[in-house]
Amino acid sequence: MKKILSLLSIIITLTSCTDAEKSQWGGLGDKHTVEMYSGGKLVKTWVSTGKVQSSSSSDGYYFRDQECDCNVEVSGDVVITRIK
Repeated sequence: MKKILSLLSIIITLTSCTDAEKSQWGGLGDKHTVEMYSGGKLVKTWVSTGKVQSSSSSDGYYFRDQECDCNVEVSGDVVITRIK
């Protein structure tokens, strides 16, 4: 019974979400490229090991970098793209 209620809850939640919200749920666990720009020029690129999170205490984002296996926090001109 719990499984049915959980499934029903998820279905209701997903059908009431916008396309952007659905995309966020679909991005869980997926790798992302994170590109940082300064003065309109690309200065650094990372590949995350999973979802890139928005920081609640700042205007930045944080993620785990695939190359160094370390946590990275960025802010500023950042472009985040999900890798399918």
